Amino acid sequence: MKVAFEALGFDVRMMRGGLAPLVWQLAREFVDRGHRVSVVTPTHGRLDHLAARYDVTELDHHDEHPVPLVPDPAVWPDPPGDRTVTTRAHLLRHEGVDVYLLGNDQLDLLPERIYPAATSEGTDPAFFKPLVFQLAALRFLLRRFGDGGEAAGHGTDGEGTGGEPVLVQAYEPYYHYLLPAVLAADPRFRVVSTIASNMPIDLGVYRPQLARLLAMFGTRVDLDRYLDPPAPVAVPDDPESVRAAALATAWAGHLPHTRLSAGRGADHVSLFALIADHCDGIDFLTPGQRDFYSTFRDTPYEAAFRRTAVARVVRDNAAKQFVGGCGVPRPWLDRDPGTVDRTRVLGGLGLDPARPTFYHVARYSVHHKGQWELVRAVEAVLDTDPEVNFLLRMATAAGGDAPVGEPYFQRVADRFPDRVRLFWSMADEETFFGEAVAADYCLFPSKYELDTFLIAQGQAMACGAVPIATAQESTRHYRRAPGFDLPRSFTPDDPRLTAALTARVHEAARLWRTDPAGYHRLSADAAALARTFTYAGAADRRLDRFARLLAGDPLPAPVQHLTGYGWFDRIDGRRWQTHRAAIRAAAIGFADLETVRRCGPVDADTLRRLHAAAEHRGDLDRCLELAELLGDTARAGALRSRCRVLPHPDGNELRYGAVGAAGVDLVTPDGRPRPLEPDGPAFRIVLPVADTPGVPVFLLRLASGRSTWDVPPVAP
Repeated sequence: MKVAFEALGFDVRMMRGGLAPLVWQLAREFVDRGHRVSVVTPTHGRLDHLAARYDVTELDHHDEHPVPLVPDPAVWPDPPGDRTVTTRAHLLRHEGVDVYLLGNDQLDLLPERIYPAATSEGTDPAFFKPLVFQLAALRFLLRRFGDGGEAAGHGTDGEGTGGEPVLVQAYEPYYHYLLPAVLAADPRFRVVSTIASNMPIDLGVYRPQLARLLAMFGTRVDLDRYLDPPAPVAVPDDPESVRAAALATAWAGHLPHTRLSAGRGADHVSLFALIADHCDGIDFLTPGQRDFYSTFRDTPYEAAFRRTAVARVVRDNAAKQFVGGCGVPRPWLDRDPGTVDRTRVLGGLGLDPARPTFYHVARYSVHHKGQWELVRAVEAVLDTDPEVNFLLRMATAAGGDAPVGEPYFQRVADRFPDRVRLFWSMADEETFFGEAVAADYCLFPSKYELDTFLIAQGQAMACGAVPIATAQESTRHYRRAPGFDLPRSFTPDDPRLTAALTARVHEAARLWRTDPAGYHRLSADAAALARTFTYAGAADRRLDRFARLLAGDPLPAPVQHLTGYGWFDRIDGRRWQTHRAAIRAAAIGFADLETVRRCGPVDADTLRRLHAAAEHRGDLDRCLELAELLGDTARAGALRSRCRVLPHPDGNELRYGAVGAAGVDLVTPDGRPRPLEPDGPAFRIVLPVADTPGVPVFLLRLASGRSTWDVPPVAP
């Protein structure tokens, strides 16, 4: 049984992104292996459309139920109040899959958008559509598989379970966070949570709202378990507490801008923590996605994340994590790109096929998808190299007449009508396939690692489009084929990403024109790699895990998993003894002196290796500690005085030295980054005396791409 807010990947009018094909392709693979597969999803106000095209039957399910709404008063000054809805269910049978369509006056809202806009929070009750779906889906499951229902083998449509638990695969935490907690104690169900996109892991639900929802189902949960520790408080005579408090203040101001953290307060409960504690399995689409969502390694959020309650819960539930995988949809692999006439496709769009063509296809999401930077780069490229085509699809609606998104984007397209084709709607699969084959390059400048472009990039690469994409963790498996990497970005309207996109497009266009053989090698490599990622393999991996869950045969978290994340405290004594050498090697890489000491004596050579690792990680406090242990007084002195305040005619000059830093920002207490200028081996910024911080907080961008924080002592 699959529960998904968007699921019908066979109908373009029911799709807004990659979730629908993910759900549908896995359902089809499970059916092909002889399994009974059902999907629970909203009608999204499209019942008439579906009934006119598919086999749809109304079921005897008329469920009148309350929807308690207790929103955060700080966000909802005029709260909408409780609702009552009547949910009806229809059965759509398609290609061997039973799709249960749930509809009511809330689930039928937003038939074109499908998803509520983020800006609707606080004003529009349509924002609660995902919550209404959770309640309706939960009640449907409990009624359908309740006493005397299908669990007993005599459901209304002949579906039965034969007494076995139902495996519920629920997609995207935000759309199912109630299911694991409510169903955890029910022997009729096992729940696996599939993480399709990387929403902020501390994204929370207002605690009074969650308490009301859980009480509806008689579910008791210790919500205090999900409280973060209190923020550090500065004690005047304790320099370490002063530094810790300054860093926490900078995090609170800055991290919400990176979109890695939701930045909600103690009155919100992390919905992912709730899921991790109560589900039976946590399913990721790629190894890189699991790594990213478990540690936020190398991002500005990594250090702050380690101190949160959700980080502790994730570590506690490490054994539940597995990588089910993702793939290129079977229809894309079965089609022959050789049947597409590139000249006809591009000519039909008003584009000259003699030019290199760059393709972007995604839902309209200017921040997550890097579309601000992309369109600015398009304009910059065409101002200097007009012999380039751009084919851009940024879907603002599921189909039909789609509204224009950002007017600036449309103005750029209108300025270059025979160079840029911009569409605001989804298209059918045949159109997408033809455009992907006709394209020479695909553009996927994802930001914040929130959206992975996982399926869209795989489809384009399978057609031979060479990727120009962000070097993010979730798609690192695609980088085994040559392409053009873009830097990771956690900054709104990032000029560095715009500049990198502009440079990569120029570089790619030169390759296409001057080295056709080299380009065709890249294209062939991209297609070959993408075609190794199949839903058949993804289905087999999941079915193996599902079978273990149903049989009560869970797997422990692999030691390699725990050491790779630095979760040494989650390794028991027996496995510690068996894997001591591997633990020690991993701990050295993390510059984890305490764990290395637990593994045995620490000599000078080991201290030097730890120092090199700390320097590579930008952990300058650990570098200082290790330099002092090594007796390296010169290095220790330089580290102690790495930040200096010097008099300047305009106030104070703040000078900061950090080995390996490609860029440094001074982050103000309200979270604003102020870039420092490079000055030889150091960085500098001139500030008015009144703006000179007593405890400066720096955000470093290392040459490796890693981001890290430093709160150095200030030397006079």
